[in-house]
Amino acid sequence: MNLVIGSFGIVLALAGALTGAVTIIVGIRSPRDRLQIIGARYAWVAFAGMCLSAFAMQRALITRDFSVQFVAEHGSSLTPPLYNVATMWSALEGSILLWGLILAGYLAVVAKKFSKRLSDPMVSWALVSMFLVMAFFALIMLGPANPFESFNPPVGYDGPGPNPLLQNHILVAFHPPMLYLGYIGFTVPFSFAVAALIT
Repeated sequence: MNLVIGSFGIVLALAGALTGAVTIIVGIRSPRDRLQIIGARYAWVAFAGMCLSAFAMQRALITRDFSVQFVAEHGSSLTPPLYNVATMWSALEGSILLWGLILAGYLAVVAKKFSKRLSDPMVSWALVSMFLVMAFFALIMLGPANPFESFNPPVGYDGPGPNPLLQNHILVAFHPPMLYLGYIGFTVPFSFAVAALIT
């Protein structure tokens, strides 16, 4: 169940990102501002998809669903619940899932913040840039860094648990998300810089 929900969420995020980018580009090229407004709404589709995927991964980690390969490789029935939550960003696939979730959140915030200026080419191209970055990460999650690969655990299987660094101190569980908020936040000024060059 977690595999299906998680994979569907990533596909939904990819579809939202690509549809949003294409709709806005068509809107910029046509005299109708309406398409730019409609295109920006797909930010919420991408955000909903990433929320769904993150929920599925957290559910898999908390319930110790070892049919998810990421959980089998990084989860454990002996890991305390808080550290089980932090397991999501203890390896590449889960880190990219967190990255995609935060990026989709920034995308939705930018779409909301500039909702009255969506016909401005600068804002439109910035949203297109962010949509394309979101689509790139969704493709990575559907391909080489798929967090929802299936695994057939043998009877009595238990995983090794998360990276020992994430079990050292409670604040380490919060450090990567805080760090990612800064790293991924640079997508916003980057997208506006790209938009400035385009316009």
